[in-house]
Amino acid sequence: TESKHRRCGGDLKTRSTELGSAVAGSPLTVVLPASIFATGKKSIVLSSETRKELAKQAKVTKEGRRAQIDERHKYMISRLADGIGLSEQQVEEAIISDDKFQLIEQFLAPSGLKKLLFFYQDVLQQKLNASLKSDGSTNSLLQKKLFITMGSTENFTGTCAFFLRTSDKVITTSNVSQEVTFGIFDCANGSVLQGLEFFLSQIMIPALKSQQNWGAVKEGLKNSQIQDFLYSVDKFVGTLSSSRQNIEDKIQLTKVNIDIYVSNLENPSDYVTAG
Repeated sequence: TESKHRRCGGDLKTRSTELGSAVAGSPLTVVLPASIFATGKKSIVLSSETRKELAKQAKVTKEGRRAQIDERHKYMISRLADGIGLSEQQVEEAIISDDKFQLIEQFLAPSGLKKLLFFYQDVLQQKLNASLKSDGSTNSLLQKKLFITMGSTENFTGTCAFFLRTSDKVITTSNVSQEVTFGIFDCANGSVLQGLEFFLSQIMIPALKSQQNWGAVKEGLKNSQIQDFLYSVDKFVGTLSSSRQNIEDKIQLTKVNIDIYVSNLENPSDYVTAG
């Protein structure tokens, strides 16, 4: 049993990079991803030395990432803080603690990623505390969390903040505000369709219709192609709204108590008459 315990601790140390972002500030408390506990096996018991080592390596990783933050990152942190309603310190801490931190660098690089997504929503986590029983008992809890995502593996249930870029230029401290577009897509009420409808009707369409510069299209909103485009977007939003309402107003069957209808039926002729 003792050797198995040591081997388990050793395996965890080799995965310290993945687990590092999940370690809380205190070395006595470790927050582990729920996937670790989804195997159906008994909970893992971490030794005090393992917890301290994980906390140490996590701190080194976070401070290394903090040293990489420049004006480009600060611009994005500021936009996220304003859009989501967190402090810049909270956003910075969430970013440098995220195991997908490298996606930010890939987004800022020449010919880099065209989009960078952040979800801010409730996330189920498993909390393992040193003060718990030696059997490794855990508590499941929902915590509001800001994290970087590709948008393909996590369910979207809260707020999505996104950065977009349309050119292959390297993003610098001097052009980040011109080359990078920021937006918020809210699904906090649980309806993705309603969130998309609101985003298009209340944000994108008014912005497009107030656009003064359409690039090579000198006549702007008077151009027939621009008018056709805006008409198509308006029509799409109308169809989206209609579809959403149809889904929300779907037919719901209720259970009917038939006892009141059959209680007085005593013989076959009564049933024939009732039919």
